[in-house]
Order: sequence, then C-alpha cells, then structure tokens
Amino acid sequence: MTMNDDIHNYYEKLVLEYISAQGLDIDKDQDYLADLCCIILNQLPPRYIRYEVDMAFYLPQSERFEMQMKVEEAVRKAVEFLSNQR
Repeated sequence: MTMNDDIHNYYEKLVLEYISAQGLDIDKDQDYLADLCCIILNQLPPRYIRYEVDMAFYLPQSERFEMQMKVEEAVRKAVEFLSNQR
C-alpha cells in the first residue's frame, strides 16, 4: 500500500476555514500563514480521513463542536506566539 493524496488530516480543513473566517489570510503574508498553520497543527491531534463525507455523516455534533473549540484555542495561542516572536 502507498499513501496518496486522498488521505489527509481533517484538522487541516478546519484550521484553514477558521483562518479564512477570521480574515487572517487577507492581513498576513504567506510566510506568516505557513508558520501559523504549522504551529496550530502541532497543537492538535491528527484526525486522518479519506473522504470528507465520512466526517459529515459519522461525526457526532458534540465531537464536531469540541474539534472547533480546539482549533479556535490553537489559533489564539499561535497568533499570540507569533506576535511575541516578530
């Protein structure tokens, strides 16, 4: 078996959606965003999936909410960290 592009960490999608919703992708350059994403994702547990539909149908609402809260906290911490570093 080989790994392919179909397998990915679901948190990546959540992080990118949250960054976009907060407008960080508009205000910051690509280097900042790359650093930000690395810092954020290193704070979160991996959740690998093949198909987005699996998460849509089989993830309980309570778990979805918990994942979103983890993303928000990780983003807050990462932005704070980068603000102190730059």
